[in-house]
Amino acid sequence: MGLRGELFSTRVILQKRTYFFNVKENRLGDLYLNIVESTNKEEGGFNRQSVILFADDLQEFLKGFDESLKILEKEVRTRKFAPHDKTPKRTLTRETPEETEKREKIKERKKQQESIRNEVEKRRGKEFNSGAKRESSGKNRRDRPPKDGKRVVVRKK
Repeated sequence: MGLRGELFSTRVILQKRTYFFNVKENRLGDLYLNIVESTNKEEGGFNRQSVILFADDLQEFLKGFDESLKILEKEVRTRKFAPHDKTPKRTLTRETPEETEKREKIKERKKQQESIRNEVEKRRGKEFNSGAKRESSGKNRRDRPPKDGKRVVVRKK
């Protein structure tokens, strides 16, 4: 066994990143794959991020990874970019029919709610803005009797 339980280690060097693939064994004897991405910091040093995958979970992980790679490769082949335009023409996400139907229902519900809000606001505007304006009696609040019938006297100094 190697350093810190390492059984195997390899690296892939790209332009601005380096990836390390390390097969390790923990204290209990469980095997796992540690994938580390390392990038240079501008102020010196490295940014490191890692993903740990245990041997028991690798088959499920690889199924999802392979499916994602197939979609990615298909999109790269079909996508066309203008030389100056780096924005994709379509998104990479795939929706199931159920997700599409759910999204459409939510959109329709939002439209209905918006139309109800507009109708309520329109009616409120008619109620408050229609008819003659209230005329002021000219009386101050102090001149009105209180609701409980007791008169409160305010003395001026």
